[in-house]
Amino acid sequence: MVGLEPVRINPAAHRTIGGLSGLVVTGGSDINPARYGQLPEPTTGQPDDERDEIEILLVAEALRIGLPVLGICRGMQLLNVVHGGTLVQQLATGVVHARPADDQDKPGRHAAAHAVEVTPGSRLAAIVGTGRYDVNSRHHQGIDRIGEGLVACARADDGTVEGVERKDRSFFIGVEWHPEDRIDISPQDRRLFEAFAVAVSEVRP
Repeated sequence: MVGLEPVRINPAAHRTIGGLSGLVVTGGSDINPARYGQLPEPTTGQPDDERDEIEILLVAEALRIGLPVLGICRGMQLLNVVHGGTLVQQLATGVVHARPADDQDKPGRHAAAHAVEVTPGSRLAAIVGTGRYDVNSRHHQGIDRIGEGLVACARADDGTVEGVERKDRSFFIGVEWHPEDRIDISPQDRRLFEAFAVAVSEVRP
């Protein structure tokens, strides 16, 4: 979509981030609550400890060498956990955020579920613009305590943190929705991927 060549990191091959120019941490299973000092609640899914471990190591390595990082859904939650933050294991307003696909959706695509408000003055706002826009959503967990060094850059109407970023990095952003999985990608989400591609291109030798 924006001219980047994705490289899948296979945990079985013990891949590192070496030789790559950016890191996207995608959606998926619930993070093991032990990672943020909690016991699992009944609604929390079975964790994938191997995935948790490798993604935490990859994010740490990306931070160490200064690579652009984009976290999506679980990926945003993982960025928060890496920075010492915690998660809400079951959002009280989860029905708003966990909209499943319906007959109107193309297979594997999700329409908009609710709006987010982008924080003025944030890096995200510099990319997508300030104000409200509609996003898709399919998560039942979210950020509770924001990790050290991160700031919220978007929220839903119920107060749920929908975006986090580090202001001391050229590109380090996490979003709770799935910008890659829209029926019709919004201009804002396209600009997010374009900005990530620009940040990646600046890393390439």
